Amino acid sequence: MGYEHILYDVAGRIATVTLNRPERLNAWTVTMEREVREAMAAAAGDDGVRVIVFTGAGRGFCAGADMDLLQSIPGGGVPAESERPRPFDPSARGDFQRKYSWFPAVPKPIIAAINGPAAGLGLVIALYCDVRIAAEGAVFTTSFSRRGLIAEHGISWLLPRLVGPANALDLLLSARKIDAATALRMGLVNDVLPQARFRDGVSAYAGELAALVSPRSMRVMKRQVWEAQFQTLAEATAVADEEMRLSFASEDFREGVAHFVGKRAPAFTGR
Repeated sequence: MGYEHILYDVAGRIATVTLNRPERLNAWTVTMEREVREAMAAAAGDDGVRVIVFTGAGRGFCAGADMDLLQSIPGGGVPAESERPRPFDPSARGDFQRKYSWFPAVPKPIIAAINGPAAGLGLVIALYCDVRIAAEGAVFTTSFSRRGLIAEHGISWLLPRLVGPANALDLLLSARKIDAATALRMGLVNDVLPQARFRDGVSAYAGELAALVSPRSMRVMKRQVWEAQFQTLAEATAVADEEMRLSFASEDFREGVAHFVGKRAPAFTGR
């Protein structure tokens, strides 16, 4: 399948989705939005893919919405129906069926490989990924308050859960730029790697997930963690008890025990 604003590649059970407008720091477009959904759907439906890496071409991750797109918005704003696209997964809870909140509905782990600036909408999208690894030169900004905008697309819910309310308000109100080291201290990213070994480091981490852990376990745990944000402890525990029962009957559980006892590499099937 050919794409205009992204690249899509699969190798070693890892699908890589690359935003590909490097001359515009991968500024987000309507075409890019559609193509990212298509690529994520392709990765989700491919049994040969176990992990998804989401990154940007050139020196940027995503500079936010393309300014041409912002300038075209009429005075009355964007129609509300545009916020409710066709669900990525109709069986997912409604919270994960909004315009950008569908990333948690993708049944495979998504690693945001933040190679450069992540601003505005670009930051929102990175936050909806499951793990974030940044290059040392990456910078982050919410941008919204400096454009006369507000905390868009659920970031007011998501950001405080990652960095705490005080840090979230700081980043939203000031729209100041922070570097990768500050993002790591805040908990905005999971790790920061030197630029020279950034790609290799991300590939090594993704490769470990693809080769050494159960795809079934990753699928279930991703759903558990995202849905637990809406559950009480008792509800999350009840879900875990049922998922544990189901896991005992799975092929991956039997293989998990067998490869450990046999001191060999795992051969998980995802079933």
